[in-house]
Amino acid sequence: MADIKMLDKRMIEGFLGMQTGYVLDYSNKTFGEFVEEVTGIDVFSGRYNIDVSKANRLRAFMREESNYNVGKLLASFCEYYSAKLATGHQFSDSNHNYYEHCLKLSDQLKQEGIVEHMDAFKSDTEDKDFNVLSKLIKESIEKNEPETALDRLHTYMMKYFRQLCEKHTVDYNKDEALNSLYGKYIKKIISDKHIESEMTEKILKYSVNIFEAFNGVRNNQSFAHDNPVLNYQESVLIFNNISNMVKFIQDIENKIPSAKIEEKADWNDLPF
Repeated sequence: MADIKMLDKRMIEGFLGMQTGYVLDYSNKTFGEFVEEVTGIDVFSGRYNIDVSKANRLRAFMREESNYNVGKLLASFCEYYSAKLATGHQFSDSNHNYYEHCLKLSDQLKQEGIVEHMDAFKSDTEDKDFNVLSKLIKESIEKNEPETALDRLHTYMMKYFRQLCEKHTVDYNKDEALNSLYGKYIKKIISDKHIESEMTEKILKYSVNIFEAFNGVRNNQSFAHDNPVLNYQESVLIFNNISNMVKFIQDIENKIPSAKIEEKADWNDLPF
């Protein structure tokens, strides 16, 4: 559900001319086609099918959909409006008064995105493969296509937990599954007293099952193989669960003092 302030709603309504029941100069047919082309959603069916008015259907869309979807559609309305002006089409002055505000609002809404903690998938490491994976994952989310990046997310998490195991000197072999790597890492940070509450321990331990299930999604419901890809809604759920876990682990890691390794002196290098 989009979280849009009352003032912003009024700006959108003024920009699109929704007070009269219309949306810019769209007919029912072109309005439905436009929304579906931009978002993949049929605004003339299901929960949006509450009134014959295009404006009311759009209000239902803004009420039911995510900030990202609303921002993406609003940005496309702005592009359409600008393109029509460039060809000499005339809109009222009130449309233009709201245009700049809606253009900025669309960027703001899109940045909030469909996945929390996208910044958790770091892309500023020295590992080039890590950076490429992070970039591809973020691009898929920005395009509102999480289902296309499930295999990349799985690969990212494999590399991520291997790095954490190495950091904490936890032994593993290259053939270990994601849930095994995760389980070894969690066992280590719990044994080293980095987790304070019993409830947090239980949540972390139970999450082994989530990563085990993720192996199945990667193998059978992603583009890793010739599979039917998992649906959008469940892909978003998986991404949010994984990103929340990564964000939590990063917070824990940031609190762990870096180990100070004393370098052994090489007597042959001494100047006497």
